[in-house]
Amino acid sequence: MQTTIRVQGRDLSADDIDYIKKLIAKHPEWHRSRLSQEICAAWNWKDEVGRAKDMASRSMLLKLERRGLLKLPARRKPGANQFRGKSFQPVPHNSSTLNTTLQTLQPVELMCADRGDEAHLWRTLMAQHHYLGFTTRVGQSISYLAKTCDGRPLACLLFGAAAWKTAARDIFIGWKTTERERNISRVINNMRFLIPPWVQVAHLASHVLAMALRRLPDDWRIKYGFAPVLVETFVEQGRFKGTCYKAANWQRVGSTTGRTRQDRHHSIEVPIKDVYLYPLCRDFRRTLCREEP
Repeated sequence: MQTTIRVQGRDLSADDIDYIKKLIAKHPEWHRSRLSQEICAAWNWKDEVGRAKDMASRSMLLKLERRGLLKLPARRKPGANQFRGKSFQPVPHNSSTLNTTLQTLQPVELMCADRGDEAHLWRTLMAQHHYLGFTTRVGQSISYLAKTCDGRPLACLLFGAAAWKTAARDIFIGWKTTERERNISRVINNMRFLIPPWVQVAHLASHVLAMALRRLPDDWRIKYGFAPVLVETFVEQGRFKGTCYKAANWQRVGSTTGRTRQDRHHSIEVPIKDVYLYPLCRDFRRTLCREEP
């Protein structure tokens, strides 16, 4: 009986891995992007809107190489992380103190900030004021920028892929490993949330969170062809209290163990974080705990 391994949401047989190795041997002139594209085409590996899952394919190839199952072609150019911040030009913005009530700011405007001027301003604010800084986005994501009616920035948010495994979340959902592997894309992570330091407006954070969650399912469906049913976030203990998430009706379900996905030898310690969840629909468990598409 042929054994399989699961990588990047796919069950790979020995024949699948042998196919990739033969592609590499037959086409030594191919760069990694071309190899990834050919695999997507051969396997009809597409997302819900019919686009090739190129980033998933690239991640799969890297994971196979790290396991020693194949040898990828040499990189043609440095990875994107090596260029992080080198050509970044901050966008000037009004950072004078804004100390007022939420009512006087209404209507607060929330917009997608994935491209154009909003994306440049979003990146500026994250790079300059978020304690984790700005990171290159990989995979599916949506960013939001909240502004006053006269255009002053109030908040930034980023939503992206959920953590592959989180004990507190997984126990709360009650799904099996196979169900998690199949349906993890329906959970997304609030990866960043920033209120700039000059903005001092009570209840603004929970208000903006609520605005983002109301439009997130439709925005995600338009961009990626399906709607998420659950949102997670991780709040670092000792640094934050999670007040805005509690005020926006998120539920704390536990905490992390202080390890990372790269901690193969159980030697890397990271800050413990509280795990908060927000269901986007009442029957989220039925969606997440199904074993068939």
